[in-house]
Amino acid sequence: MRIKICGITSAADARLAADAGVDAIGINFFPRSPRFISEELGLSIAQALPERIEVMGLVVNESAEQVQARLRRLSFLHAIQWHGEQPPTPPVANFVPAFQVKNADDLARATDYLRRCEQAGQLPSAILVDGQVAGRYGGTGQAAPWELLAGFRPGVPLFLAGGLNPDNVADAIRIVRPDAVDVASGVESAPGKKDADLVRRFIAAARSAAP
Repeated sequence: MRIKICGITSAADARLAADAGVDAIGINFFPRSPRFISEELGLSIAQALPERIEVMGLVVNESAEQVQARLRRLSFLHAIQWHGEQPPTPPVANFVPAFQVKNADDLARATDYLRRCEQAGQLPSAILVDGQVAGRYGGTGQAAPWELLAGFRPGVPLFLAGGLNPDNVADAIRIVRPDAVDVASGVESAPGKKDADLVRRFIAAARSAAP
């Protein structure tokens, strides 16, 4: 079970997450997000982390060319987490498309995408399933439909996001059995500000429920 804390906005919060035992952090490059940071701040956050911690960059509706250019500029990024309407087939090796899921039709869209990627010989390194809030991408606090996802086996690692917090993450893991969990607002005292106690409790609960 891998644990990712998304929406990190400071080096102090990055160190907090690392000390608590996360496997990865996410930094948000979407300008309309309350957790948006500049590329320069992203670099300083990455430099504050031990090498074992992966850094994922969240983008919204960027083209394949934009994703490739961003990774060339930001060599500290281990992966791109892509949110938006129509994800491209993976333009880079470590590409994690996110899907907002509310019902079976939404889940079918993710399955169809993976089928197209497989036919093109370009499967993503993982996919992320999030709760659905129209017009918002990541950190919404809206839970994904766990029971619907209980039998979902995409053939690549599955990140579960959406409305997770220290009190419900263990149940989510037991029901969905994802490969990783991803949290932002569920461990915050304010948008973009992580709470040390919530981070530690979330990690402990997730580890305790891991198969």
